[in-house]
Amino acid sequence: MKPKVGVFSFTGCEGCQLQILECENELLDILNLVEIVTFREAMDKISDDYQIAFIDGAITRQEEIERLKEIRERASILVALGSCAAFGGINCLKNRFPMDEVLRYVYGDKAHYFDTLPARGADAYVKVDYYVYGCPATKSELLHVLKSLVLGIKPRIPNYPVCVECKLKENVCLFDKGEVCLGPVTRAGCGALCPSYGHRCEGCRGFVDDPNINAHKETLQKAGLTVEELMQEFTMFCSCPLEKLEQTKSEA
Repeated sequence: MKPKVGVFSFTGCEGCQLQILECENELLDILNLVEIVTFREAMDKISDDYQIAFIDGAITRQEEIERLKEIRERASILVALGSCAAFGGINCLKNRFPMDEVLRYVYGDKAHYFDTLPARGADAYVKVDYYVYGCPATKSELLHVLKSLVLGIKPRIPNYPVCVECKLKENVCLFDKGEVCLGPVTRAGCGALCPSYGHRCEGCRGFVDDPNINAHKETLQKAGLTVEELMQEFTMFCSCPLEKLEQTKSEA
């Protein structure tokens, strides 16, 4: 029997779910491998009988925490799809402000009808088995993860910086052009897409687990930048990981 898959939406733009539908040439192959039983973007059918759950979006409300826990209980495998689900992503921009202020800004005098929490990735509340990074998640990585799960093998997700992919593409380093790039400490897997088109990496795939800190410090010194100045550039996508870093520092 084909494994049953559910795709679930939390707080986000749902662009990562649309990436599944963008796999136009591969959709028939996907449906030969798995049975999709729940996917609001694509079908009306709803089922609680699934083995693999893909989670899209950050967790920002109490009711989302409860719903996520229910999905985790039913699923044998839970995959965080995209940067919002993986580590909070761009939703974490709101975490820099008091939550009541955020509600007033968005809903005005109707704010008391709503609730909100600091945005977090799914693994802040449940165990996540695998991650598909990116904003949006890349189709090639999504297909690789799905195929690996069906075959019962561990997906191989890059754990080295974007700089590696830039060098393989023989791109001129943006630091050498006098620009700031977050590639040296950002997880690869995008094919160095932004730098290849002359735009700096903005860190949408989050931090690599074990960056070469010393080498990156040398790069920053040549560019006349401090670590603190560079870290400010990560607030677009990595506010949550930065919060964790600050918490670790304070605890130490």
